[in-house]
Amino acid sequence: MGGRLIRAAGAGLALALLPAWPAAAQFSVYDNPSVLSLPTTLRATVRVPVASAPEVPADTLAALYPRLAACWRPPAGLKDAAVTARFALRRDGSLQGTPRITFARVPPKQRTALVAETLASLARCTPARLTAGLGGAIAGRPIALRFVYPGPNQGDRP
Repeated sequence: MGGRLIRAAGAGLALALLPAWPAAAQFSVYDNPSVLSLPTTLRATVRVPVASAPEVPADTLAALYPRLAACWRPPAGLKDAAVTARFALRRDGSLQGTPRITFARVPPKQRTALVAETLASLARCTPARLTAGLGGAIAGRPIALRFVYPGPNQGDRP
């Protein structure tokens, strides 16, 4: 009697789930790779200026961001500022396309100099030295890198 009850319950469960099958069958992680993808934009904030970049290739995002900021220099007369650049890198670490400045917190008179320096610094620091694994992982992915400059004589400020 117990076996008959279990079979009846199993058949009832199968019949209850049957209407959900077509919807579930339409969804596959292989057909929809975005389910397995990383976030759209890689984001980081780096306090500048940064010491020079190490000689070994970057193998993590945490190692990459300071390398990209190592060439940044404050424009003359800049007190404090923040600027965000959006760009993408190729597998070899070179820039893919032209970087765009998406945010700048700076007095209006210094904006042009800050934007020019930020774009020039990315040109100087690329191609970035990357491992093959990191290069393959970030190739073509948008990167939003925020440079924060606390001002001169603020190197010890947290």
